[in-house]
Amino acid sequence: MMAWLQSRRLRYLAGVTLIWLTLFVLLRVVFLLFFTEPTARASVPAGVLWETFWIGVKFDLRIAILLTLPLLLLLTRFFHIGQHAWARRLANAYLLLALSVVVLIYFIDFGYYNYLGVRINSTVYRYIKDAAISAEMLWQSYPIVWIVLGWAVLALLGWLSFRAWARRCLERPPVAIAAMPRRLGITVAAVLIVFGIFGRFTHINLENPVPLRWNEAFFSGNPAVAAIGLNPVQFLYDTSQTTQEDYSVALVREYYAPVAKQLGLPESPSEPIGFAREVPVAPHKLNFERTPNVVFIMLESLGASRVSGYGLPYPSTPNLDALMQQGWKFEHFYVPVVGTAKTVWASITGIPDVSKVESATRNPLISRQQLVLNAFTEHDKYYFIGGSADWANMSALIKQSIHGIKMFEEGDWKAPNVDVWGISDLDLFKETDAILRTLPKDKPFFAYIQTAGNHRPYTIPKNSDDFVIANDDEAELAKWGFQNRAQYNAVRLLDYSIGRFFEMAKQGGYHDNTIFVLFGDHNSRITTIPHMAKFQEALLLESHHVPGIIYAPKFLQPKVIPEAVSLVDMMPTVAGMLGIPYRNTTLGRDLQSLTPEQEGAWVMPVEGAYPQIGFVTRDYMARMNHDGSQASLHQLYTDDPLKDLSKEQPERFADLAGKARGYYEASRYLFYQNVVPAGQAATEKSAAK
Repeated sequence: MMAWLQSRRLRYLAGVTLIWLTLFVLLRVVFLLFFTEPTARASVPAGVLWETFWIGVKFDLRIAILLTLPLLLLLTRFFHIGQHAWARRLANAYLLLALSVVVLIYFIDFGYYNYLGVRINSTVYRYIKDAAISAEMLWQSYPIVWIVLGWAVLALLGWLSFRAWARRCLERPPVAIAAMPRRLGITVAAVLIVFGIFGRFTHINLENPVPLRWNEAFFSGNPAVAAIGLNPVQFLYDTSQTTQEDYSVALVREYYAPVAKQLGLPESPSEPIGFAREVPVAPHKLNFERTPNVVFIMLESLGASRVSGYGLPYPSTPNLDALMQQGWKFEHFYVPVVGTAKTVWASITGIPDVSKVESATRNPLISRQQLVLNAFTEHDKYYFIGGSADWANMSALIKQSIHGIKMFEEGDWKAPNVDVWGISDLDLFKETDAILRTLPKDKPFFAYIQTAGNHRPYTIPKNSDDFVIANDDEAELAKWGFQNRAQYNAVRLLDYSIGRFFEMAKQGGYHDNTIFVLFGDHNSRITTIPHMAKFQEALLLESHHVPGIIYAPKFLQPKVIPEAVSLVDMMPTVAGMLGIPYRNTTLGRDLQSLTPEQEGAWVMPVEGAYPQIGFVTRDYMARMNHDGSQASLHQLYTDDPLKDLSKEQPERFADLAGKARGYYEASRYLFYQNVVPAGQAATEKSAAK
């Protein structure tokens, strides 16, 4: 046996970790056998069930290590647990306290799941506000005496196990260990601790390492199965760290009318208040024999000011320009909030991501949303991303909310990673095309392709087919808004990759029967944009204004759409083209069904704890602080877009200001109102099949 394994303190710490882990795994088995629904376990293959269980064990190992870490003090000479009785008493006291708290969390978790069908999370704190009522409900509903007794017995048994292990390790004669073996032991222990906390042992992108996160337990798309893979201690902590967006039903009701006008709802709200409407088959349904495929392509960091088709007098995007000329070009296309994860959220859910701190995708309590996309029951659904979808926990929304989604991400590709964001966009399109070609021709598909190359570090892979790096003068590039030559070439490579993908789609036989929707997620950092209207920079809209294109030459005649539209409108618009009836519970609209009075897009020009919000049409913008203060009205295409016209045009100001505030309050409310109720999981699973 290696000499360093004889270290009493290392053996003690390893044993403590193992006891913690054993306790957690046993409690996980108890949860699996006695608290999960048998129908949920039977609804998935055994392989999925045990993979979820294994994810949970990795969470258990992380918590076991973290609970043992405070005892690392015992490795020091002053706190030597084998030499100082007081140090051992301190360790035993800590372990008893930790055991009591942890076991209590598990017991509360069991009851919480039994009562609500979800693992314990930060919403448990709301019961503290009504402690008297909650205590009475618990006393009347559960055998509290037996539960408390069970908690005490289990904590005591665990503590006795720790004490017995301490005696076995620490009361044996010490063994002299040379310096080198001792250092080796400490190094090995440190490596194991790091990997145990990280939670991954394979498929680690060293440039962008993503630790094991709660969303990975939801890979099956079934929340009842995912619950088997969660650790209640960590899940309670994770949800407590997420900023819960406060909302006011009173404010939603106060500003309901302007939102209802935009959505075509009755003037008086329903009770409880909501925005649901049943949308029948659209009269403008496309004429087709075989249901078209749908492909959404998110163009990373590509603002309208970067695209020559939007007025840039510099040859940057010939392929996108061609698609605009042959399809629908949205002249005033806006993303609600800047940020990749926020764009993914808005495009899928139809709700602006108004989170003040983290993106909505990071909030475990709202990651399962009701979607228009799930009405596409005829379509097989795919999500393609060159890197890890666990970044910003985007995969939680995707896997939990989209029925039957099949995701391809980092680790699934043949091509090697080129940088922190995974494989190159060109390789992403090539491998995506190879998958789409193999799909049955008699069944349509929906694909979401998320690019990433037009982003720092602006990597240009050596193997980029016949793409040629431009050597343009950087001073000239800066004149038109580019920070440097690398950024310019990244835009060009993204455009080149788009061109190659459409060539492959034609060769693959699915081009003609597909509706392609392309949009930027936000603009990248700019220097100056003299080729764009003044209001873009003056009103902080240059990052929100992105290219928006719907391309389907077999079905759609080319046209330019001058109205201001939002990313949240894309999914309902495509549903209308396909003639799909659906229930819409969010804020997106079918653009072909709108009246002129319903034009406009909601935006958040300034994020943070005190955001600024606004509502934009093709000619005007109302903006204000999130609480309605400092509201103003601006005309866009003027020499002085900052001039406040609210007093000169009070009716227009009141209309747009009401929509700005209404969409903000509605979005905060819908974060939680639009969550799929826990009881619908089984129904959705059946519907997806």
